[in-house]
Amino acid sequence: MQGDDFGHLERLVSELDARGLHARVVRTRSGRAFVRVINPNATSLAENVTCRAQPAPSHPDWYYWWSWGERMHTAEDPAGAATKVARVLAAVGE
Repeated sequence: MQGDDFGHLERLVSELDARGLHARVVRTRSGRAFVRVINPNATSLAENVTCRAQPAPSHPDWYYWWSWGERMHTAEDPAGAATKVARVLAAVGE
């Protein structure tokens, strides 16, 4: 596991759970980890979120990333990231 990605993922899981989503950290055989998020009211609405550092001149900054490779949100704000995920996975009428 690289750096602090597991800790960031665990904090995201807590925030997602608080918003009523089902979330857990999954570790692949290669050792990489991601958060699997499912909307329990519409189980076809799901997402995998990763966390990795993006090198900066002075030090790496950690970010959450969507499954399609787009940077989503800073890992220093898991509540903000969870809000974005909840918005994307919201079913019509939620």
